[in-house]
Amino acid sequence: MHRLIDEYLGYLAVERGLAENSVSAYARDLRRTVGFLKHAGASSFQEVGRGSVARLLFRLREEGLAPRSVARHVASLRGLFRYLLTQGYIKDDPTAHLESPSPWTRLPGALSEEEVERLLGAPLIGDRAGVRDRAMLELLYAAGLRASELVSLRLSDVNLEVGYVRCHGKGSKERVIPLGAKAQSWVRRYLASARPRLSRGGSSPALFLSRLGRPLTRQGFWKRIRAYARAAGIDRPVSPHTLRHSFATHLLERGADLRAVQMMLGHADISTTQIYTHVSRAHLKAIYDRYHPRA
Repeated sequence: MHRLIDEYLGYLAVERGLAENSVSAYARDLRRTVGFLKHAGASSFQEVGRGSVARLLFRLREEGLAPRSVARHVASLRGLFRYLLTQGYIKDDPTAHLESPSPWTRLPGALSEEEVERLLGAPLIGDRAGVRDRAMLELLYAAGLRASELVSLRLSDVNLEVGYVRCHGKGSKERVIPLGAKAQSWVRRYLASARPRLSRGGSSPALFLSRLGRPLTRQGFWKRIRAYARAAGIDRPVSPHTLRHSFATHLLERGADLRAVQMMLGHADISTTQIYTHVSRAHLKAIYDRYHPRA
């Protein structure tokens, strides 16, 4: 069973072009699933029936998994069995008529514009690391990048003359995003004063470097942004993704077109972007309640 899972994961990575993080998530879910199926007496995927799958879902719910997590396991399992069916490893798909639990819509956490200003101003710019971190935060908020996209940027991906950044998102899909004047200014300052000293004479193509002259890691930046959030007096969890959420929310609150925001975020389906319209509607309701004389 594990051999077929590895084959399927290889298919997702090579044929479907899924990102490494997505493939890893599928791997975790499917290996957990196979552990349960083996414990239930199935020694091969041919022996898995609808009853086995139903018991699996019941077990996941018993363990206290949120509906969103259970739905993710269902999606992973469906994809695997569809693959096994098309490849001739099984004759029937036990997940064909399986209903996913309906995950509730969780609104993304976004900072206010004032909180973003405090966060962006938190790095101490008296040293090279502080200038680098300010440039990274400005770029993250200006372009709505994922943390993995940010740390993967190369020098050649940023064009400060025209004012854009090019990144490779999920599934290695490339997109080009405009950069505002403030982000351009801080990246230019970083390139002129901080990066040459961080590079230690090396020739790394990475845009953002650590103190050792190596590409900065996602985990490293994650720790730094949490520290800056504390320094800025923001008393709730803040991650690189929080700035991505803030980027989308603030654009929509100021009247940006949903399709344009979808393209900048790199969402394949506009329904993924539409979750931000709930945030904007909440913002409009707050304005109405505050200013309408009969609210």
